[in-house]
Amino acid sequence: MNPGLIEDWTWVGRDLGLLGQKPGPTRLGFALLLKFFEIEARFPTGPDGLDPAAVAYVSEQVGVPAEGLVSYM
Repeated sequence: MNPGLIEDWTWVGRDLGLLGQKPGPTRLGFALLLKFFEIEARFPTGPDGLDPAAVAYVSEQVGVPAEGLVSYM
């Protein structure tokens, strides 16, 4: 796995508390948008602006299938 992917997109400790009890696609979308903003200092223009590897990696961490992102964004 790409070390930058792990370093930039891993949810740990206090970050996990930000996810709260958000359900399904909202949980995944929020996690991706927040991390993207931390890295890029902007939001993506749509789901195509997110790296598919990052989407897959974060979806595993938050327990929401990556396909759920389409209904969020």
